[in-house]
Amino acid sequence: MWNFRIDASESRFQGFSEKWYTRPLKQSGPVIPMPVPASYNDITQSKELRDFVGWAWYDNEFYVPPELTTKRVVLRIDSAHYNTIVWVNGQEVMQHFGGHLPFEVELTKYDVQGPNRVTVAINNTLTPTTLPPGTIEYKNDPLKYPKGYFVQNLQMDFFNYAGIHRSVKIYTTPKVYIDDITIVTGIQETNGMVSYTVKSTPASSVQSVHVAILDREGRSVGESGQSQGQITVHNANLWWPYSMVTSANETAYLYTFKVTLTSNSGVTDQYSLPFGIRTVSATSTQLLLNNKPFYCHGVAKHEDADIRGKGLDFPLIAKDFNLLRWLGANCIRTSHYPYAEEIMDQADQQGVVVIDESPGVGIHKGNFGNESLSHHLQVMEEMIQRDKNRPAVIMWSMANEPQSGLPEAEFYFKTISQFVKKMDPTRLVTFVANADYQEEKAAQYNDILCINRYFAWYSDCSHTELINLQLTNDLQAFHSKYSKPVIVTEYGADTIPGLHQDPSFVFTEEFQVEFLTEYHKVFDRLKKEFLVGEMVWNFADFMTLQQITRVVGNKKGLFTRQRQPKMSAHVMRSRYHGLMHSNATQHSYAQGHATVSSKFTPPVVFPVG
Repeated sequence: MWNFRIDASESRFQGFSEKWYTRPLKQSGPVIPMPVPASYNDITQSKELRDFVGWAWYDNEFYVPPELTTKRVVLRIDSAHYNTIVWVNGQEVMQHFGGHLPFEVELTKYDVQGPNRVTVAINNTLTPTTLPPGTIEYKNDPLKYPKGYFVQNLQMDFFNYAGIHRSVKIYTTPKVYIDDITIVTGIQETNGMVSYTVKSTPASSVQSVHVAILDREGRSVGESGQSQGQITVHNANLWWPYSMVTSANETAYLYTFKVTLTSNSGVTDQYSLPFGIRTVSATSTQLLLNNKPFYCHGVAKHEDADIRGKGLDFPLIAKDFNLLRWLGANCIRTSHYPYAEEIMDQADQQGVVVIDESPGVGIHKGNFGNESLSHHLQVMEEMIQRDKNRPAVIMWSMANEPQSGLPEAEFYFKTISQFVKKMDPTRLVTFVANADYQEEKAAQYNDILCINRYFAWYSDCSHTELINLQLTNDLQAFHSKYSKPVIVTEYGADTIPGLHQDPSFVFTEEFQVEFLTEYHKVFDRLKKEFLVGEMVWNFADFMTLQQITRVVGNKKGLFTRQRQPKMSAHVMRSRYHGLMHSNATQHSYAQGHATVSSKFTPPVVFPVG
């Protein structure tokens, strides 16, 4: 629990003018206890706090014992939304621009032995150059609005939660330490080829580096005394999604990459990194994992739940992954921002494929300038640097639903795509499009065409009889134009749990089932041609801003916000387990009529209606 308060002054600048960071926060005004990690919005009964836009202030104390002063002491914040300034004992130590990704600073030079106070100021304001972008609109009519009244306009369809959303940590390393590890894997016949680079700082003070690859039982299967090179893992166990597991392989096999560094003074640093051996590629009609066709039957998600908002929550993570397995979902998209590392860990360990997406949601006209592009490139670099060694991540998504039909979008996404491919040539690159195929300007730079479509919802609402014709023609046109595989990354209909009507009517559970079923008919036909994935929107209901088109949030979830299933969840479970069973059987047959693993349990088929 941290001390907390917002700066509700008209300028939102009182905290800086009065230098709140120079003394304990409670000495400059009233504070309340605030949990970290959590969004602050839903913690109290205050409507002002829930909807607050501006600077929010936290402080807490930490203690560094004298025996640690011989080491590097580092302060790390895993995520804060969005722009952050950090002080230690009244001295500014770092700033970070943007949310969802970690940032840190070495504190050794600030003399932090003994008790210390850390103060964090966070601003959730969205502007045309932030990711996600937004605008601040001042209401100047004195007959309608008080002086200084403004509103935050969002270009995204989810609530603008704010706060210290993930863990804050103090950790130590030796003065000569392992700074970075990069692993790239390949496959040659039955062997895994592990190329690696270990970066040490300062490099001039390193006496030796020893690298070992350990299997699940901790046995060494390859070693090297070089900081850069390639190790062959003979008869390698590959990393497979759980939906592709047969008797011939295991789910999500992870090796450990263990690095031991010894400095010139004889001090050692050691780091152990889980990794998987796998490859990703695409043809004009297929998505390939380990040179085998992979079909994504998945969900788009949000980091979103009652009370904690977007705050890290281990029970929620465990619940969601249990529900993913219950559904038979084999892939997720981190819509619409990088998820917590703890979520990514579970994807690696449980064999759930990830499309890793940046916070570039709702990039519209006016958001394609040089300042926006520069920030977007920085965010992509931070995201790739964090997740580059994760076997679950097969694709980088640059953005969600940008106005990619605009001429300026072509240069913008060409630049980002080239940047991403240079940083990581081993994975696929995309952005998630919703523009018409005739107007689309930037999808040519995508390796996979990820497309969001809502026929019979946002267009021709309720007319599910049109889905087959409209969706088929649209997806075929996209594939004909670009000759690349297609994933439908969003399709869905808002559904109020417990609302029923026959014949079906929009917002009823019956309509959601009917809507999804009509899409499935098209998917079943086109997956024999060029469709390589389907991802329903959304896994669970989530909060949005207040508007007349949303009834306390977006209700397109298969599950409620409290993770209870709607009728549609049972329909998707039957479908996804059926797809998984079919894919596993085909995969086994291709490997020589091997039997399907006993790990697969056929689903219970739930009646609908």
